[in-house]
Amino acid sequence: MKVHYTVTWATTPLLRVSNELHDGLNDRESMMKLRFEQLLLCLLVLPGGGAGGQTSRTQLATSNHGNADAISARELREYLAFIASDETEGRATPSRGLDVTAQLLAGHLARWKLRPGGDSGTFFQRIGITRARLDPPANEAQLGDRHFTLGEDYVVNVFAGTFSGSLVYVSHGWVIRSKGIDAYRELDVRDKIVIVAETGLPAGVRRADLSGPQGDDWESPQPALQRRGARAMIMVPSFGPLLEFDRRLRDGTEDGIMAPVGSVVRPPLPVVRPSIEMFNALFEGESQPASLLFNRAAAGDPVPSFALDPARRFTLRVGVREDTLATQNVIAMVKGSDAVLAKEYVIVSAHYDHLGIGAPVNGDSIYNGADDDGSGSAAVLAMARAMGQGARPRRSVLFIWHAGEERQNWGSKYFVQHPTVPLPQIVAALNLDMVGRTRTSHTDTTRWKVVPPGAIYVVGAKRMSRELGEINDMVNARYLRLAFDTRFDAPDEPTRLFMRSDHLSYAERGVPVIFYYGGEHEDFHQPSDSADRIDYQNLEKVARTVFATTWELANRSRRPLRDVPRP
Repeated sequence: MKVHYTVTWATTPLLRVSNELHDGLNDRESMMKLRFEQLLLCLLVLPGGGAGGQTSRTQLATSNHGNADAISARELREYLAFIASDETEGRATPSRGLDVTAQLLAGHLARWKLRPGGDSGTFFQRIGITRARLDPPANEAQLGDRHFTLGEDYVVNVFAGTFSGSLVYVSHGWVIRSKGIDAYRELDVRDKIVIVAETGLPAGVRRADLSGPQGDDWESPQPALQRRGARAMIMVPSFGPLLEFDRRLRDGTEDGIMAPVGSVVRPPLPVVRPSIEMFNALFEGESQPASLLFNRAAAGDPVPSFALDPARRFTLRVGVREDTLATQNVIAMVKGSDAVLAKEYVIVSAHYDHLGIGAPVNGDSIYNGADDDGSGSAAVLAMARAMGQGARPRRSVLFIWHAGEERQNWGSKYFVQHPTVPLPQIVAALNLDMVGRTRTSHTDTTRWKVVPPGAIYVVGAKRMSRELGEINDMVNARYLRLAFDTRFDAPDEPTRLFMRSDHLSYAERGVPVIFYYGGEHEDFHQPSDSADRIDYQNLEKVARTVFATTWELANRSRRPLRDVPRP
């Protein structure tokens, strides 16, 4: 069941916040519609709060947990009802829906009189984005005197330039030295246009066989070709990509590729996906016909590598057009009460973006992201309200809602590159991502590792500071006693979960971190990740526990020792 939000009349400071946000967002075609939706946000009424170890010499600094008990399941439900509603359109980075969500967050932070922690006295840290998209008139492929048209004969990824060379076919394109597999044996692909059968791992090879370092013991096709100096890559057509031909064209011409201004995001190689007609043309007059290569690849038994006639040259011209967009982190501060310790900071964070509008599943195309990470965003909002309306801790606390986690941690990477407070003064960073779901009687526990009620995964708490992990354990033991599951800290843990959310950006800069996580479930990255599936009682316990740990860290006379090297 999807949630639709209903607005009612109220008076809030959102109009001023709206102007602050849009001072940095540039003019857009959707500006008038967005202004209208922001006026609606000025009418929102949300509740100001509901009714609401291990043996060690580490001692707690406080005997209470601050205003943690003010956080309620009721307010979490209300916050998430809007954050994960269809009206926020899945909160892609960047998007109108994400901007509207930022507006909601900032309006409540202003109402609760938290200090703005963003740019120029606002709640927003602006992130400029460069977007590159295919420019169809500036794209063309040519083989001899035959010309091919983008969108009719082929699609290509966004990789500007002109690429020309003779053609080589390299079968599956893999190198696995432990198995004696080398698709490039006796072939020179430097400065060539290389044709690859997209068949996955070669026959007889399992994923477990790729045990050594990539690049030394084994190489997948694109990195192998890039390393050997190939100019471009042409894929042997297969049924799946042929069915996605139009979608791939839209991805290149409408969505394109994006990166924060100053960052370079570029695929390893230009990758061409030809139509059947164009693929047939590539092999006219060659020793092996296109039909044989197509059928063998479809059967998972690709034809062995060979060079095509070197006199035939293929040229690819990829033209792109660029423009600039913007998004924002949302940042608020509770200033510490101690004149000295107030210059140190504890960060509490979540990411408020998700996947936006995508491929329909059962008729639903809005990927609401209620758990991922609407749950963390609502929890951090509740914590910000509770701390803003309660007693102040001795240290300052920054509440950050990161944009762009779903785009490889854009927002957190941007923050540590452009911090609004000195990075050495950050005591710890506590990150919440997917903390709203618990397992039910319908959960397939052989496939999904979502926590049971009363539990949460704790990741990385002792990875950089053993003392930080001990504090986290002790606060929990003296408060709500959630079951802390640390299985994702095991050295041989295959998912490398510690590397997969915004806390990593802080850890890489030497900030001790804790990652709170509820586990993956069947609705992960699906439109069905909706607010009605959240366990609000468990989310309340998680939010209260993280608040209590934040309160303890913000009141201790000494910051936790960092005794383990950064990742």
